[in-house]
Amino acid sequence: MEETAAAVEPAAEKATSYRYWVREATGDAAPLPAPRKLDAADVAANPAPATLGSAWNQAGTWEEKNLNSWANSRIKDLLGSLDPLEFSTGKASVYEVSRCSGDAFLVIVRNKKRVGYTYELSLKFKGEWLIKEEKKKVKGHLEIPEFSYGELEDLEVNVRFGDDKDLSSADKAQICKDMKSFLSPIQEKLREFEKELKER
Repeated sequence: MEETAAAVEPAAEKATSYRYWVREATGDAAPLPAPRKLDAADVAANPAPATLGSAWNQAGTWEEKNLNSWANSRIKDLLGSLDPLEFSTGKASVYEVSRCSGDAFLVIVRNKKRVGYTYELSLKFKGEWLIKEEKKKVKGHLEIPEFSYGELEDLEVNVRFGDDKDLSSADKAQICKDMKSFLSPIQEKLREFEKELKER
């Protein structure tokens, strides 16, 4: 009885025409693929997918570009063109970006573009305020501590006076309050900068 079962098994195995580890072609097996040279029409019909970044990075895996030179110059241009502001007791203007330090970069990851930056700024200002019925000229800096891409709503401006010998603490407080009015125009200019950075 056992001999008969053993004799039937090999016959059943040989009857099946396909097993993935068998490479012999049988009558009912699919034909082997034949290589075919592509012509110009085939290439035009299936163009290569557009990739971002450099020619060497066709897969669009990882590529980082330093944009510091462009970003520093652009921030200085934008913030150097702030309009002067008038207040109830005076007026002031920002006339120079004295410090612009940080990094801006463009990263291509998995064929997707991402941009970012981190900066610290110092802007020189000069103004004139009516203090105790006398016009006083005041100079100083607007300090903008570290800020990053997408965080412009949290931007802070600190006022530092250049020469405040004859200013009372109440006068300083009023001037600081006035100078913090520059926060909104600065945010607008930096939003413009972020938009241009995204388009690079």
